[in-house]
Amino acid sequence: MTEKVSTIDVRQRIGDLLNRVALRHDEFVIERKGKPLAALVPIERLEQMRRFARRHALELLEKQKQSTVSEEQALEIALEAQRSARKQARKPRRRAK
Repeated sequence: MTEKVSTIDVRQRIGDLLNRVALRHDEFVIERKGKPLAALVPIERLEQMRRFARRHALELLEKQKQSTVSEEQALEIALEAQRSARKQARKPRRRAK
């Protein structure tokens, strides 16, 4: 299960948190003012997510273009999609008046 920690907790306990991630494969969601900012996960988990994203991007491209795409191209497309999603998330939302 993923544990939530505040940015203050991370600053105070970074050594302990890193040990728990590396040795026990714990995962943490880092929050500021109750909003998730980042995740602290084992490197194996990060690599697994990247492989999944590449594989998924390849599958989508093959379906759309009916052609093969190299893994390097798929990684670049996945990273561009990730950048685009981050930009969308950063845009301030208009509030209804």
